[in-house]
Amino acid sequence: MPAKLRTAVVGATGYSGLELTRLLLRHPHVDTPLLLSRQSEGAAPVNLADMFPVLSGNGSYPLQPLSWTTLKEKGIELLFLATPHEASRALVPEALANGLRVVDLSGAWRLKQAENRAVYKFKDEDSPVAAELTEQAVYGLPELHGGEIRSAKVVANPGCYATSVILALAPLVKAGVIDREHGIISDSKSGVSGAGKEPSARTHFVSVADNLSAYGVFGHRHFGEILEQLQLTAEELIFTPHLLPIPRGILSTIYLHLNRESKPSDVECCFREFFKGKPWVRIFATPKLPEIQFSVNTNYCDIGFSLAKDGRRLILVSCLDNLLKGAAGQAVQNMNLMYGWKEEEGLR
Repeated sequence: MPAKLRTAVVGATGYSGLELTRLLLRHPHVDTPLLLSRQSEGAAPVNLADMFPVLSGNGSYPLQPLSWTTLKEKGIELLFLATPHEASRALVPEALANGLRVVDLSGAWRLKQAENRAVYKFKDEDSPVAAELTEQAVYGLPELHGGEIRSAKVVANPGCYATSVILALAPLVKAGVIDREHGIISDSKSGVSGAGKEPSARTHFVSVADNLSAYGVFGHRHFGEILEQLQLTAEELIFTPHLLPIPRGILSTIYLHLNRESKPSDVECCFREFFKGKPWVRIFATPKLPEIQFSVNTNYCDIGFSLAKDGRRLILVSCLDNLLKGAAGQAVQNMNLMYGWKEEEGLR
């Protein structure tokens, strides 16, 4: 029986990190992951199962201080980072220097263009190394970059909003059927877990319950990802995120014009051809449209559309679970590609 892959997770106490840990624990080709904390040596040990009772009954999952020596001694091959952006920016060069492959769930290495990356305000201590790794990192959207992901040393897991918008638009962009002069509008809504585990005034129950609010207008961090991956200009896209009073899930409603009169069958064919053989994208035949409840707790991105009678005005609806296809599930999907397994492994 072949040896199982040895992995480690830094940041398992966050929402995405917890989901990732749960997926790795049930993956048929992965050994029990080593759970690491950025806490200093000597700190009181923490059992993840005590923090999250959903894990209780399956054993003890202690958080160990991050140590490159320990990783080497344990034979760890793949490191998952579910850490803040700044932490991942510092940790990835060290991980590579220690012979590890990395799947990073933060935004540290997603962006190639400096003007888009500026939103994170990184201060790289070794700029030449950071510049090299920025070019080397592969944007981890399997439906677009599967071939590159297979051999990548650093996979930059996409943002949740970005995944929902890019997957919905990519087939039409590739086909060249979008009227860019009319512009594209993405009205996207996410559950509260998309804001991370750290509480804030905006994510407090009193602020979120029975409410719907826009935020990050003309300044959200995922905007640059969408532009770069679809090769759009900032003037061609308006992206507005909203906070839904639900725990998880994303729904993006995208408005655009086609540059030629089309039929619903033309649009559907465009999507089905693009995603042929891609197991984690489901295309809804018009007039059926995706809903958050259909994709939540799965790794699917569901895409549907409605075409106006004029054959030009098109509305897309894209739904996914922000903690799975938008984060941990996609990270496992990337791992599967990196090690030659089926993309569905450990995700059904």
